[in-house]
Amino acid sequence: MNFINTLEFAQQQDKADSLSAFRNRFFFPELNGKEAIYFCGNSLGLQPKTAAAALEQELNDWAKFAVEGHFHAKNPWFSYEKMFDKPLAKLVGAKPSEVCTFGSLTNNLHLLMVSFYRPTATRFKILCEEKPFASDQYALESQVKFHGFNPNEAIVELKPRAGEYTLRTEDILAKIEELNDELALVMIGGVNYYTGQAFDMKSITEVAHKVGALAGFDLAHAMGNLVMNLHDWNVDFACWCSYKYLNSGPGSVAGIFVHESHGNNANLPRFAGWWGNNPNTRFKMEKGFVPAVGADGWQLSNAPIFSMAVHKAALNIFDEAGIENLRGKSEKLTAYLEFIVEQINSPRSNVQSPKITILTPRDKDQRGCQLSLVFSEDGKQVHEQLLKAGIITDWRNPDVIRLAPVPLYNSFEDVWRFGNELQRILNA
Repeated sequence: MNFINTLEFAQQQDKADSLSAFRNRFFFPELNGKEAIYFCGNSLGLQPKTAAAALEQELNDWAKFAVEGHFHAKNPWFSYEKMFDKPLAKLVGAKPSEVCTFGSLTNNLHLLMVSFYRPTATRFKILCEEKPFASDQYALESQVKFHGFNPNEAIVELKPRAGEYTLRTEDILAKIEELNDELALVMIGGVNYYTGQAFDMKSITEVAHKVGALAGFDLAHAMGNLVMNLHDWNVDFACWCSYKYLNSGPGSVAGIFVHESHGNNANLPRFAGWWGNNPNTRFKMEKGFVPAVGADGWQLSNAPIFSMAVHKAALNIFDEAGIENLRGKSEKLTAYLEFIVEQINSPRSNVQSPKITILTPRDKDQRGCQLSLVFSEDGKQVHEQLLKAGIITDWRNPDVIRLAPVPLYNSFEDVWRFGNELQRILNA
């Protein structure tokens, strides 16, 4: 597509956008008395307008039924988490039995690593990308220490080549083959939170299995952002949160994927809790944990109904929009943002300084709906000036402004207005 840096062009694109009406399903924050332009969905998604009614339903059922709400609520609490299996399976490309909604992201990562990081004296290394999200770093480090290994030896971080900002797939695969029988686990973010790079999970998994290792992914920035096929890719496990692109509220309930080849293995080591027990015998309260079939067998406690109510309201929107449709718009919207930034960078513009560098890959297949920008100077000041202008972006130390043009609620006009304000700020 040939983009044009005009308001008229942006408005034409929005008029032709079959998903544009979904914008009206969300609340936008206000700044300076006006609706803000929001590019921070990779940190916290906007609130669906149906969230309050969904939460009120559960509050009313609690008031009406008390403990009997587990069986008599409109959405019985006893099996509440099962409502998420089909919509989540669509989002990650899995069988419904391979996904489960519970816990929090890092908590679930630890539970999964109990099962899937089983180091030996010779096969004990974990491969991850340089600068994964801090919580992942801490989880990997503590798991390695728990097993008696030195993190400096056991955790191998992949760094981009000199002068480059992101990893090349061939370098990731070559490192896996180099580590070979020392490698126990590949544990990488599906999309890196800092650079916005999307990794080739299919190829990474194939080569990990080739050398006898397992492959798991943190999908915090991939869930609701990329089209995935975890089952067909033979990914061993994955985990995610729901408060970013899934728009389910701050600190909301998380989820996991466990491939059926593992989920149907009752002998796989795990930390157990009563809600992960076979539901047919759960309330017998007997000794001897018998795991539920599939990903359900990793649950610990009963469902957090209130956060799940909002999660269900958000997933209903995804189900209606379709992840393939959202991805199609995302590619165009992110490409338009890239075009606008490059226009500002162009020697034809009046801007001499600061220069903007885009860290995120230019290849649409290697990124989601995010661009990470580095300014040669005054980046934090630019971020603050954008906020004053009513545009909410995300600052990440030491020098990155992250922008997430989310296809569910961002528009081409949002992107154009961001570019117009950025140009004004830099000119000033």
